[in-house]
Amino acid sequence: MSLGHLDQQPEEQPVSQQMNRHLKPRHIMMITLGGTIGSGIFKGSGSSIGLAGPGVIVPYLVGGIILFVVMKGLAQLVVANPQAKTLRDLVEPALGRFMGYCTGWIYWLSWVLVMAAETAAAASFLQYWFPHVSLWILSLILSVLMTLLNLFQVSVYGEIEYWLAGVKIATLVLFVLLGAVLIFTTHLHSAAHNLVGVGGFFPHGLKGLLSAMLVVMFSFGGIEMVGMTLGETQNPEKTILKAVRTVVARVLLFYILPILVIVTLVPWNTLGTTQSPFVTVFGEVGIPFVGGIMNFVLLTAVLSAVNTGMYATSRLLYTQAIHGSAPRFFAKLTNSKTPARALIFSTMFLYVGVVIAVFAKGNTFNDLMVLPGYIVMFIWGLLALSSMKSRGISASQMISFLTLAAIFVGVLFTTPMYGTLATVAALLLVATTYWFQKQKPSRGQ
Repeated sequence: MSLGHLDQQPEEQPVSQQMNRHLKPRHIMMITLGGTIGSGIFKGSGSSIGLAGPGVIVPYLVGGIILFVVMKGLAQLVVANPQAKTLRDLVEPALGRFMGYCTGWIYWLSWVLVMAAETAAAASFLQYWFPHVSLWILSLILSVLMTLLNLFQVSVYGEIEYWLAGVKIATLVLFVLLGAVLIFTTHLHSAAHNLVGVGGFFPHGLKGLLSAMLVVMFSFGGIEMVGMTLGETQNPEKTILKAVRTVVARVLLFYILPILVIVTLVPWNTLGTTQSPFVTVFGEVGIPFVGGIMNFVLLTAVLSAVNTGMYATSRLLYTQAIHGSAPRFFAKLTNSKTPARALIFSTMFLYVGVVIAVFAKGNTFNDLMVLPGYIVMFIWGLLALSSMKSRGISASQMISFLTLAAIFVGVLFTTPMYGTLATVAALLLVATTYWFQKQKPSRGQ
């Protein structure tokens, strides 16, 4: 089971071994939104507000501008590469085989870690209703269930993600509507004080804004998942372009409006990082069982991430095998055109991760999540470079790329050293495997 020679071109897959294009435009829209709107807004928004105060809206706007430019470039790459199946196929034509290889394996590793961390988190949310069931049993049940669901044809994944994302979006819409009612009825007198009366609109100055910017970029990570659906999307050139045009504005609305409601209704310095700000505001409205409701929403958010992770890792490994960067064993599809071998192999690491997370009580994976944060910026940077090389450099692209680079430098100075070293080690490992395999003669399949 050889990796083959890394200089070989990907073989044209026979029709029987090509994935079905069963993902509809509505699936793509929800997959893109669901990949970005998760626990980062429902739970992590408390951290970003604590870092920047009410002025946290500015980092979200800046991040949204970068997001728009990067996603516009991604759409252009899709149009230029109609046969692309995943992100690797968008990067490789512009930046070469080495960067394509690294994109595939680094993004795969990122989602493996995210899957493991989010599965452990989902189990902890389930314990809210099943307090006497061990965490490892709940983790195992969720892992097996999500794996089985992803073994079906891709339309099943699309429908699951559609409804999981729907729950999150409906919650945000309800939150904004109820918040607006509160602001213009009972809380209008305190709105101005909450926005500027507690240390000002930017209570921590430029340092606070820069620190919050890092959290914002991590929160927006996942929107690039639209580039993973290319091989199974109906009319990908038109569908992806339409999704990119509309989804960025929607993501900004689903982040900025809820956060604006939070900082208007509640003094920013009273929000903690342990309880979701949404629980605080829903409690103000007087909605009963608010803890249970938000626990359910958070559960759907992390299950959505697990579902997306399984999809991403299986398709990445499948594509790597087609390119000769992974054993050809993983290029085999089932009768339902699902890369089951790639899926099961990827989820093996999920079970190992769940065990580690349970024994470490989540601490290990909180540390390891630094690596996916770095990888988000790494992938966005590669997409921006690929677009500039393929389509030429525009002023907006250059400014966005330089801003992204500056944020990356900020991460280096604010992230614990062990997280940075782990990321560097992962990148070196991937690069080493590329050059090692490149030197080996091809031994056939």
